[in-house]
Amino acid sequence: MKFVTGTSSKATTWQDLAGGGRNNRPVTVHGAVHLLRDMGGLVFLTLRMARGSVQCVCPPSTLPPDLCPECCVELSGTVRKEPRAPGGFEIAAERIHVLSRPAAPMPVSVSRGKLALNLDTELALRPAVLRHPKQRAVFKIQEGLVRAFRDYLTGEGFTEVHTPKTVHAGAEGGSNIFKLDYFGKKAYLAQSPQFYKQTMAGVYERVFEVGPVFRAEKHATPRHLNEYTGLDFEMGYIRSFYDIMEMETGCLRRAMELLAKEYAGELELLGVELPRADNIPCLRFDDAKRLAAERYGYKIRDPYDLEPEEEAHIGRYAKEEYSSEFVFVTHYPSKKRPFYAMNDPDDPKYTLSFDLLLRGMEVTTGGQRIHDYAAQVTKMEERGMDPSNFESYLMIHRHGMPPHGGLGIGLERLTMQLCGLDNIRRASLFPRDRSRLEP
Repeated sequence: MKFVTGTSSKATTWQDLAGGGRNNRPVTVHGAVHLLRDMGGLVFLTLRMARGSVQCVCPPSTLPPDLCPECCVELSGTVRKEPRAPGGFEIAAERIHVLSRPAAPMPVSVSRGKLALNLDTELALRPAVLRHPKQRAVFKIQEGLVRAFRDYLTGEGFTEVHTPKTVHAGAEGGSNIFKLDYFGKKAYLAQSPQFYKQTMAGVYERVFEVGPVFRAEKHATPRHLNEYTGLDFEMGYIRSFYDIMEMETGCLRRAMELLAKEYAGELELLGVELPRADNIPCLRFDDAKRLAAERYGYKIRDPYDLEPEEEAHIGRYAKEEYSSEFVFVTHYPSKKRPFYAMNDPDDPKYTLSFDLLLRGMEVTTGGQRIHDYAAQVTKMEERGMDPSNFESYLMIHRHGMPPHGGLGIGLERLTMQLCGLDNIRRASLFPRDRSRLEP
């Protein structure tokens, strides 16, 4: 009789080797053959491991027959310091055991420094292309952003929640919502976890979620996806909507610190310079539009919203004026914000809401929510909405809610701006847009 106890031996990782603690010691590692170079008498094998690649020096006698790129192998040998090798070390191979062989060669070489593919081809070959070091680096940085978000908010007393993605009504209004047949009933894919995270702010006071968001927008721009990952939080008992911005700033500061400390290799590979997130300027919506238009000499066309070009100009203004690549734009017009956004009591034409721009593009939307039942019903009716369609949502207002607010960060857009990518699809593992359901 065999019993499973939950204990397992830890495999040797790339980080174990890179630390220098294994030098001149025998190791057994596993990975995929990334590149083979026959130097005459010796073969240099680049082994692609989970986090990085290691150079292995292989006498011909250690090479199994038909060894080729993308073979998955277990390799044993001795680690030795080698300043000329990537990472400053290499493995002198003594035994290579092939675990699996590919049935066909790769459609593109992932050992090249740069992929010479157009975006459509790259996305069609995504399962293979993701093995390229730079592709892998993007999503390790994305991992770091999610880690920091979770760790920081948990440390600030937030509870992680998981809300439904099949809903009976849209949270954002409008037509950009995917419709479903739910056992004969009308249902939708959630545009955001808005109603549910507000509900849970009345339960735990501070909540966050990392989950998918669906928008049926017929965009084909470099900044939009139809399914993306939202980093959302909601917090109760706020004194001002600036409390929400303070919380996000602390979270971003933690993220930049974590990336600098634990993802330096990926940052270097992609040539990323991290923005500072410790002193972010705030500009009112109307002031930001005016200041940017005056400085860069153009006319304001839409007084109620920010066009992408305006976001870029405001980002440039913040960089020049405040040496900040982040900028909060606050007090958006009420007519362009959802029905749950709280109006500014000093000027109801504006709301206690904000966007955060990074390098000239919006990556966050947030603000204070209406917590009073009568005020929420009144705003719905003023917009021609039927409150009876939102009974389960209005239940939280009817039975008492604290002053609260929150935000949503688009993970892929934040990754794109941070890594300097030219298209948001490069920051999505398997992007979904108007024409793409595969791979």
